[in-house]
Amino acid sequence: MFSVIFPGQGSQIVGMGKEFFEKFDLVKDLFKEADDVLGASLSKTILEGPKEQLDLTANTQPAIFLISYSIFQVIKKEFDIDLRKAKYFAGHSLGEYSALACSGYLDFKDTINILKKRGDAMQNSVPKGEGGMIAVLGTTVENIEKILEKNKTNFLVEIANDNSVGQIVLSGKNTDLEKCSLILKENKIKNIKLPVSAPFHCSLMSKATEIMKKELEKLKFQKGSNVLISNITADEIFNAEELKGLLVKQIENRVRWRESVINMISKGVDQFIEIGPGKVLSGLVKRINKEINVSSINSEEDIKNIKI
Repeated sequence: MFSVIFPGQGSQIVGMGKEFFEKFDLVKDLFKEADDVLGASLSKTILEGPKEQLDLTANTQPAIFLISYSIFQVIKKEFDIDLRKAKYFAGHSLGEYSALACSGYLDFKDTINILKKRGDAMQNSVPKGEGGMIAVLGTTVENIEKILEKNKTNFLVEIANDNSVGQIVLSGKNTDLEKCSLILKENKIKNIKLPVSAPFHCSLMSKATEIMKKELEKLKFQKGSNVLISNITADEIFNAEELKGLLVKQIENRVRWRESVINMISKGVDQFIEIGPGKVLSGLVKRINKEINVSSINSEEDIKNIKI
C-alpha cells in the first residue's frame, strides 16, 4: 500500500519543473493558466528567478503547488499511472493544498488563488524582521515541550513543525527565539536559525487566520477521490466541510508530520511517493522509519521508475 505526499515551503529552487515545462504542453498550459489567474508571471519567476522573488512566501506557495500539480498531471495523463489508487494523500503545510487539488477536493484555479492569498496573509501577519523560526535537532518533542513550558514566563516560543525523529521547528518573535536558543544550548540541544521571513504555524499568525477563514468560506470543496491525512489531527479526513475548519486551524497550529507518517504506516502504508520539487519529505520519512520504501518524483526518469 502506498501514500502520495506533497512538499511544503523550503523545497523551492529556481528552474524547478523546467524539464516538464519544456517537454509537455499540458504543463505549459497549466503555467499559463496560473499566470492568468494571478495576473502576474509566476512561471517566469519559477523558471528564471531571481531567487529572492521566488522565496517571497506569496510566490513560493503557489509556485510549489504548481510544480507538484503539474508533475501529478503528467504522471496521470502522459504515463497513464493511476496514483489515485493510493491509500492516502498528504502534504506538509502548503503541500496539504496540493493533496487537496490532486485528489479532486479543490479546483486548480481556486488552489492557485487561495495559496497566493495565504502566502500574502502569512507574510504580512507580522512586521518584517520581527518573527522567525529555528530548527531544533537531536531531541524529542516531549523534551522541547517541557523546556518551553518551564520558560514560558521568560519567552513565548511555539512548536511549528514536528517533522521527524530529532527534527522540530520552533516559531516566535526573534527576541524570544534568541532567548530560547540560549536555553537550548545550555541543555546541549543543537538549534539553527532558519532563513525565513515570518514565524509560521504559531499564534503570531492570527491576522492570517482571520483572512484565511473568510477566503476559505468562499471556496467550493468537491468530494475527493482519496482519504487525506490532516496536518492538524495527523489522522484521516474526507469530509469537505471539516476540511475548511482544519485548513483555518493549520495557520496557527503545529504541522504534525512525524505523527502523520507514523499513523499512515500503522494503517498499512509501506511506500511513499513524494511529488514536487526536492526530496525534503522523502528524507523526513526515512528518518521516521528506515524500512519504508520512498521515492521522489522530480524528473521524467523518476516517473518511469515508479513501481506501485
